[in-house]
Amino acid sequence: MTKKVLIVDDEQNIAISVEYLMRREGFDVSVAKDGEEGLAMIRSTKPDLVLLDVMMPKMDGFQVCSEVRADASLAGVRIIMLTAKGREAEIEKGLSLGADAYIPKPFSTSDLVSRVKALLEPKE
Repeated sequence: MTKKVLIVDDEQNIAISVEYLMRREGFDVSVAKDGEEGLAMIRSTKPDLVLLDVMMPKMDGFQVCSEVRADASLAGVRIIMLTAKGREAEIEKGLSLGADAYIPKPFSTSDLVSRVKALLEPKE
């Protein structure tokens, strides 16, 4: 079964390139342009994995991550924070809120693909 990946990023250039990359890897990809839309899509489509930016209008990535982790029905959703906010304190905050991984921008596309695949591997 094809895994669903949701990209939540207000920077269109990033969203387009990551969407292309994920589709090329065979994932079913959706895109949301801000945190509010992203949270609504997470709740309605229950993606397998979310690539989540931090700095966005309406609702930032930390708030989205926190809301998803507070909802037991979304417990299986994996979250990778993909953001320009790469300071140690921000990385710790993202991981403490429940992100499964934190990748600072700019990022290596091969690293991103391998992290996504690792998180979506079936658990033994």
